[in-house]
Amino acid sequence: MDSFSAVLRTATREQHRAAESAPFMSALLGGRLDVAAFARYTEQLWFVYEALERDAARLARDPVAGPFVRPELLRLPALAEDLAHLRGPAWRSTLTALPATLRYAARIGECARAWPAGYVAHHYTRYLGDLSGGRVVRDRAERTWGFAPGGPGVRFYVFDRLTDPVAFRHEYRRLLDGFGADAAGRGRVTAECRHAFALNTRVFEELHAELRVRP
Repeated sequence: MDSFSAVLRTATREQHRAAESAPFMSALLGGRLDVAAFARYTEQLWFVYEALERDAARLARDPVAGPFVRPELLRLPALAEDLAHLRGPAWRSTLTALPATLRYAARIGECARAWPAGYVAHHYTRYLGDLSGGRVVRDRAERTWGFAPGGPGVRFYVFDRLTDPVAFRHEYRRLLDGFGADAAGRGRVTAECRHAFALNTRVFEELHAELRVRP
């Protein structure tokens, strides 16, 4: 029988590929966006991570979600630094969320309040995804817009509180493999991971439409 982490990886593989190749991300990684568009994307990340981290202290004590909530993963301080650099000191007063971002954040909040196992699904898709794939975005941003390596503007992508990111990913997957749920419960979590990818992809679609990314 496949481990639960392998089941999740297989169940979301096609959606992961679809998200990576979404027109918005293709334009971002292809250097066809200006820094204002990158800032707009970073704004959306703020709303998503605010929903993830708003209840982190409480969920750290939850028997299901608690083992996954790690202070070294928290992204809001880095996002605040990035947005101050990208939008200026009054950045909080100018933030606006796309409708898809609001739906994404709302779903995370629902799970955080009422379904810790569902919260784990969102935690997994976001943190492991950004830890694994964020370096590509960071490198492109540094080359395209001249950010200092790992500095303000791309701090979100720097997990400098993790001494060994590779070992951490292995540890995280071991936690998933020991996830305390029956087959039905694991099936619900798998479905929620797929839902998380769909919500994230819809954010990309709305960014693409708003910014009118050229081919």
